[in-house]
This record gives sequence, structure tokens and C-alpha cells, in this order.
Amino acid sequence: MPEDYEELIARLIANSSESQTVEFKESNDDAFMIGKDISALANSAVIEGQDYAYMVWGVRDDTHEVVGTTFNPLTAKHSRQELELWLRLKLSKNAEFRFIRTMVQGKPMVVLRIWPAAGYPVSFDGTEYIRSGTSTQPVAKNSQREQRLWEITKSESFEDQIALQWLHEDEALSLLDWDRYFKQTDTPVPASRAAILHFLETDRIVKQLDSGQYAVTNLGALLFATDMQRFPTVARKALRIIRYDGSRRSAPSRSKIWSAGYADMDAIIDYVEALLPEREEIGRALRVTLKGYPTLAVRELVANMLIHQDLTIRGAGPLIEIFDGRIEFSNPGNSLIRVERLVNDPPATRNPRLASLARRLHMCEEAGSGWDKIIDACEESQLPSPEIQQSEGDAPSMSVRLLQYKAFADMSGEERRQACYWHACIQYANSQSLTNASLRERFGMADSGASQISRLIRECVDNGLIRPVDADAARKKMRYVPAWA
Repeated sequence: MPEDYEELIARLIANSSESQTVEFKESNDDAFMIGKDISALANSAVIEGQDYAYMVWGVRDDTHEVVGTTFNPLTAKHSRQELELWLRLKLSKNAEFRFIRTMVQGKPMVVLRIWPAAGYPVSFDGTEYIRSGTSTQPVAKNSQREQRLWEITKSESFEDQIALQWLHEDEALSLLDWDRYFKQTDTPVPASRAAILHFLETDRIVKQLDSGQYAVTNLGALLFATDMQRFPTVARKALRIIRYDGSRRSAPSRSKIWSAGYADMDAIIDYVEALLPEREEIGRALRVTLKGYPTLAVRELVANMLIHQDLTIRGAGPLIEIFDGRIEFSNPGNSLIRVERLVNDPPATRNPRLASLARRLHMCEEAGSGWDKIIDACEESQLPSPEIQQSEGDAPSMSVRLLQYKAFADMSGEERRQACYWHACIQYANSQSLTNASLRERFGMADSGASQISRLIRECVDNGLIRPVDADAARKKMRYVPAWA
């Protein structure tokens, strides 16, 4: 059932006399004014505990009379750019808003729906704003108001915010693959629609509104949407999968936006693996088909990318790119754990509700063992260790590159050193130490390769990657741990 915007505007007019989250305009299209107000209203919405804030064009501010507007956000421009694009470039990456054009009493109206700030305050052009009475003001640096705003937004969960609301029971259920929820949590499917909604509401997949209607949360849409494009807040979070011909991005051969929610991990992995190469090896009696990449490593990297992405960066989402010889997993947001300590440090997540429910859906573990499994799988298949890169700036991101099998002789010096370091880390995590023998086994080398491994170990010690447990031990009894251990 489409949202009744005339009813929405009537409610905003009737209930806004003391509101810090509603602003009325007639036809003012000043871009800087709009940007500042989006920042202020998003921050005020989280302070006031509102699901949304609004700007409405076509209402006289003093009398609340519906007068219509000449403002059209679809054609408005600033500095020769489309207004909405310019606003998104100027606002912080956690800003989420949507322009809606409608007619009320035969007059053109515009509603700007603004989602509450999540993770940190919404800023415009580097400055945070807040509503004070009927005016928009910058938040004073180092003030109590700024401290409170940061505390509240830091605790505000993107997962709990509304993705779509004003839904009847059957509408809410039709938008979600709710049967998967019961299947993957090993819960019997209730007989009644009301009981099904009760379970979904308990896990914050949906929420019941004061009107008696329902809303789907961002958490529900991320995991169980039948089509993420139906939910504006998570549409850009749909997983993209691109297969390229060759090793460059200039020749994409197949591209897919995975429009369904993340919960069906098996289907995602099946699709990705169908695009990956295989190789054949002939044994003593049989021809054996080997996958180019271990399934366990692929699955853990996909889960890690989806669950630990920074959801407050609204304009970017998870991406898998498949090239000849490598596969790359990218997501918005950097790791909360220092890259060099991913195997050994305690687990951390910026999306606790998503991570907790994903564990119950058997998508992942919360034990912090994901990277242990990834490194182990690469070692068992004698692949180079995963290459991890992070970018900073306004939209930080993390990328993990998985390379196909390479013999020790074909690896670069950096690839050998990284393999040595991560082997030391995984041995340490298992209460063991790196030795010449264990590293030879990791590379699939015979005893005759001991001198090559000894040179690599010395190089890694000199580069501060590993250290001997006992520097005075006999050469054949030398054991090594990560340098930080």
C-alpha cells in the first residue's frame, strides 16, 4: 500500500508546534540552507528519539497554511551540479535523506525525509549543526551539547532504524524472506501470521508502530529483503559481484547485484564459486578437480565483508571482484582491529545486532575465529597469504585480495614474508611456534628446501616480523613467534 503523503503532511502540520525535527518552507531552495538543515534535523532526530525528521516545502511557517511550492528538487542545481548530488558530496557519509514530490489540495509539495544520525553526528561542509528552537545553529566545539550528541549518535544503531514503514501485516511479510529466518534459526514456523510477526519483532526485524501498522528495520532488510531495492536505506548495501575477463578492471564480462538479503549465504557462495576457476590434477588412478580457492576461505571472507562493513557510510556497499588469478573482497569501513593482529586479537564488531543474528543464522561465528580459518585454508591449499589493504579519508574502506596457487619459487619476496608472518601468527594462536619444518610444510617444500626457508626466516627476523623464542637455542631447535608476542 503506497504511503499517504497527504496524511503525512497533515500529521506534521498538526504535531509540529514544539517539534525540533520538522521545518516548513515555502519555496526557499538555497542549497547551503538545505544542507545545514539536513545536518541539524538528523542530529535533532537522534536526540529526540524520532524515527525521522522532515523538511516540508509548500507550507507557510507562521500559519501552517498549505500554499504549494515552486521548489523542484529534481531540477534544482547548485554550482552546475544536481542539488541532491551536491548535498551528498557536502554532507558526511552517514547522512541519509530522500526527496518526495507530491500534491496536496491540488498544490505541488515537496517532503524531505531525513533519517537520524547513526554512529556519529551528521555534518555539513565539515560542521555539525543542531536545532535550537526554530533556528539551525552550529554545534559549539568541546561543549556539553557536542559531547552529548556524540554519545547519543555513537549508541544509535543503524540496524534498528526504519527502512520502510506504514505497512500492513501482509505487506511487511511480503517484503521479507521470513521463512528463511525460521529455517536458519532452527525454529518451527508458527501457524498464525500474528505469531510470525511476534518472532520477527522480538529479533528487531520488524517493529510495530503506534498506528498498529508495521515497519521493517534496516536489520530486517539487510538480512531478509526479497529485494533490497525496495528499501532506500539499504539499496546501496546490496552485494555486487563482478567477473572480469583477464586481470584488469577494463573488461567486465559479467555483473550482478545480489538484490536479496544477506541471510542466504549458501546461495551467494554457490554463485561466486560458479565464477571461480578450477584445476585438474592427475593422481595415481584418478583425475581430481581442485577448486582455485578454498571454499572455507571464500565463505569466511564474504561473511566478514558483509557483517563488519561500516553501515553508516551510506553511499557504498560490499563488492566482490573476480579476475584471472585473484579475487578481491571490498567493503566500506576499515577494520576495528589492527590488520597485523587480525588472527590473535579478541573479536570486535561495529554492527553487534547484525553479527549476533548472523551467528544464529549460521552465517558466521562470533568467536573471532574467522581469520584463523582463512589463514589455515590458504596454508592448506598452499596459496599466498591474503593481501589486506585499507584506505582512509571521508569514505574509508577495506579490501582483501585472495591469490591463486603459486609455487614458492614464483612468489615475490613480499608474498613470502607475509606468508611467514601469518604462519607465525596462526601457530601462536594454536599455542605452537613457527619452525623451519612447519614453514616448509606450509609451502609444500621437501627437506631439501631447508636452506631457502632459513634465509626467509632470517629476513623476516631482520624486518621485525617475527622473533626467536630463544635466541641461544641450537639451530635445529629454533622456534619463532610473531615479533609482538
